[in-house]
Amino acid sequence: MLQIKVNMKNISRDAIDQMEKIERLNLINSCTGYKSANLLATKSVDGKSNVAIFSSITHLGSSPALIGFIMRPTTVPRDTYKNIKETGYFTVNHITVDMIADAHHTSANYELGISEFDKTNLEEEYKNGIEIPFVKGSPVQLYCKYVNEYYIKENDTIHLIASIENLFFEEELAHKDGWLQIDRGNVVAINGLDGYCLPKLVDRFQYARKEIPSTSFSKK
Repeated sequence: MLQIKVNMKNISRDAIDQMEKIERLNLINSCTGYKSANLLATKSVDGKSNVAIFSSITHLGSSPALIGFIMRPTTVPRDTYKNIKETGYFTVNHITVDMIADAHHTSANYELGISEFDKTNLEEEYKNGIEIPFVKGSPVQLYCKYVNEYYIKENDTIHLIASIENLFFEEELAHKDGWLQIDRGNVVAINGLDGYCLPKLVDRFQYARKEIPSTSFSKK
């Protein structure tokens, strides 16, 4: 078998610490792999909507249904955190290919109280009985309730925990066993801080059991 030599670069912790800021940010944010791309929407107690892009939203458990995400240091005002603490609710909206530019723009440092919905082509969407906005056109939308938070002293961030109160999704994404095939909705992922990728399903495997080779659903 022909073997192709791949050159691997080794960068030590000391070398990373001595890097120029932007180079270090790009390297460390991209080296862990693809991340989820979501728009997190909130509303203040006085009715002002806010939407911001997050790449740290992760599944924490299915019973109860919990998610978590990292909130950067609150040493500066952050509408998202303020609104969640005041109202207790927010929505998570998957980003599609045609939302990329506007979704990325929500990371701009607007003044406290300025709604990114007013600064982009993203549109608010409301559902019966829910006062927090969703992002119109998102194929998967979660309505979430604040549960708890944990301060991470090592870098002055907050791990915020929330429950999924309602789940909305385009029906064509769902399989009979409940699994959502989100590539059917043209949902993107984030590579690093500013790289947007369109993942496509390669395969899906049945529950892994010891001493039994993994079996693809397509070969069942």
